[in-house]
Amino acid sequence: MELNVVDLSRLQFAMTAMYHFLFVPLTIGLSILLATMETVYVMTGREIWKRMVKFWGTLFGINFVLGVATGLTMEFQFGMNWAYFSQYVGDVFGAPLAIEGLMAFFLEATFVGLFFFGWDRLSKRQHLAATWAVAFGTNFSALWILIANGWMQHPVGAEFNPDTMRMEVTSFYEVLFNPVAQAKFVHTVSAGYVTAAMFMIGISAWYMLQGRHLQIAKRSMAIASAFGFASALSVVVLGDESGYEANLNQKMKLATIEAMWHTEPAPAAFNVVAWPDMEMRENFFAIEVPYVMGLIATRSLDTEIPGINELVERSKDRIRQGAVAWDALQKIRANPAEASKELRETFRQNAQSLGYAYLLLPYTDNPMAATTEQVDAAAWSTVPNVWPMFYAFRIMVACGFFFILLTAVFFYYSSAGRLETLMEKRRWILHVAVWSIPLPWIACEMGWFVAEYGRQPWIIESMLPTSAAVSSLSVPEVLLTLAGFVALYSTLLVIEIALMIKYIKIGPEDGERIAPTPPPSISAPSSASAVPAE
Repeated sequence: MELNVVDLSRLQFAMTAMYHFLFVPLTIGLSILLATMETVYVMTGREIWKRMVKFWGTLFGINFVLGVATGLTMEFQFGMNWAYFSQYVGDVFGAPLAIEGLMAFFLEATFVGLFFFGWDRLSKRQHLAATWAVAFGTNFSALWILIANGWMQHPVGAEFNPDTMRMEVTSFYEVLFNPVAQAKFVHTVSAGYVTAAMFMIGISAWYMLQGRHLQIAKRSMAIASAFGFASALSVVVLGDESGYEANLNQKMKLATIEAMWHTEPAPAAFNVVAWPDMEMRENFFAIEVPYVMGLIATRSLDTEIPGINELVERSKDRIRQGAVAWDALQKIRANPAEASKELRETFRQNAQSLGYAYLLLPYTDNPMAATTEQVDAAAWSTVPNVWPMFYAFRIMVACGFFFILLTAVFFYYSSAGRLETLMEKRRWILHVAVWSIPLPWIACEMGWFVAEYGRQPWIIESMLPTSAAVSSLSVPEVLLTLAGFVALYSTLLVIEIALMIKYIKIGPEDGERIAPTPPPSISAPSSASAVPAE
């Protein structure tokens, strides 16, 4: 496979983005849990809740620092690897990214410092206010990033200016309240809550298996299971909203997720398992559940979901229309002052399809002269690889329902006061919780893969192809920076995991440890010999 700047730049950004998102969901979720636990501490005055906040806050801090550091790199990559993209969207992205910077570096960073160093300098209520400010800043800094990302999925509130060759904002209100961005925000934040809850449940389960820090572990289990169960349910509901928005605005993505090659009679079936064949352009086999996909994506019984083949045919029409816009654009750029009103009107009428003309550029220098074969090839380039899309989505969904089940189990045992039963008779459930700690990250990464890979070949849906957005770099230059990022990030990942494991093993300060219950045939030790180890 021949290396090229576009694929390498995509790989580099995907690697840094997916690595950065290892830290984001845990930071988002833990911030809310910390604020909730400290609220209980302030209301009750019980020191054990303060110790809980300090312990989980230490893990939050490790995660927060690396999350901020890796997030900075992503924004620099816009200018480094995606020069024309930066120019193209600068007018749209400027405000959201600036506000995100204020949230992350002025609000979050300031109050994180107060959280860690203000225990002896602030009153209880003042420190609680600082903790909630951290939670607010952490969650709402994500909003502005997702507004920018949501605009890439569904560009609204902006128009392309042929004289400046960039998008210019016409309605900041539409950019801000983009339905795709809002759906992505609540879904992403809820996924972060589930990640933090599963992390807290898993660590607490490990302490319970070890017989350590039981009072803190049980309380952490109770609050995390309730929080996680509600969040896991909300992820499913909010994910349904994202699917509905995809059907409205990104029909090819939805058809690819479902491996739906042909338009089916409404309501469409849901493919539980399938084996898509990109060469034959059909499924080798599929197990379907009738009506489900139609109900999810259209919320009706009589609305069709177009299949991949039909969407490709629609793309061919838009490519031909886009070629007209491309031709008018070249004439306007050649002599902007002399461009007639008729020429500009021709461009305006076809501007929404201009991006499709750029899909022809890998095949011809003049889209207006493209052959039927070239138009067909460009139209089929709008179809992402179906197989990874299909199964990445199903891995994410399977994890989501597993989280509902596991958090519900622990919520039941916690609310019923039966956690001792797990320690004595159903220890395998605790082992499941420990081994499930990585699953929320896998689900989150699969979700982002579906969202971003499913948008290809567009960096901005239907407006700008990824191939037209890259910087003028050579393959060796991109390979060098990619290798540097891989080496640096791998080192940081090892350090982060080592620090987390270290502080988890140390455990909360003033934790308790109980001696294992002796078998019935052995006499219990005297009180003098049963001194707690901690």
